[in-house]
Amino acid sequence: MLAPCFRVASPLRGSVRGISTLASNKSIKVFPHPQNPKSYLLSYLDTTPPNLALAIGTTTSIPPSPNSFQENHGFLTILNDVLAEHSPKDPGLQSQAQALASPGGFTFTQPRTRRDSGTGAGGASAEGGAGGREPEDIMGSVEVDSRGMIIGNFQPSGTYRIVTNEGILGLSPFLQEKLVARLREEEKKA
Repeated sequence: MLAPCFRVASPLRGSVRGISTLASNKSIKVFPHPQNPKSYLLSYLDTTPPNLALAIGTTTSIPPSPNSFQENHGFLTILNDVLAEHSPKDPGLQSQAQALASPGGFTFTQPRTRRDSGTGAGGASAEGGAGGREPEDIMGSVEVDSRGMIIGNFQPSGTYRIVTNEGILGLSPFLQEKLVARLREEEKKA
C-alpha cells in the first residue's frame, strides 16, 4: 500500500512574491484564502491567484493539522488518477518491489513528512502486510508478482487522509512531478 513522504522543491514559474511554503514540505505553497481571510489555501501550483478547484485544501492554521485542514475532494480525485496511471512506473516503487518480492505481494509505505523534523526527507520502504501503518496513512496498493514486478493497477485505500498528526502529503519525486504536470494541464483547461 502506498503512504506518503518525500520532499522535493519544485521549480516555481513567474513571480513568486508573497508565496510562502510549508516548512515541512517546501513543494506545497501557502496562499491567503481569496474568499476567507481567516484561512489559507495549500497548493502545489504557484499561480496567483490560486485556483481553488486545484488546491490541496484549506487550513485555518500553519502548519495544518487534522483539526484545521479541509481537503479538496477534487484534488484527491486528481491525486488518485495520477497514482493509478503512474505509480506502477515509479522507479522507487519498482525498486522496492524487486527488493522485497514475495508471492503474496506486499505493502508500500512511505513515512509522512514530519513537521517537527523540518526535513521531510526519507526513503520509501516496502513492508509485508500493513507494516504497522494507520489506515489513514495508506494511499492505496498495487499487486506485485513473485519476481518483484508490479502487475496490478493502483487501488485507492479509501481511508487516506492528506493531513494527519504525523504530517502532510508527500510523494516520491517521480509521482510529485506527474501530479504537478497533471495539475498544470487542468489549470490550462480552466
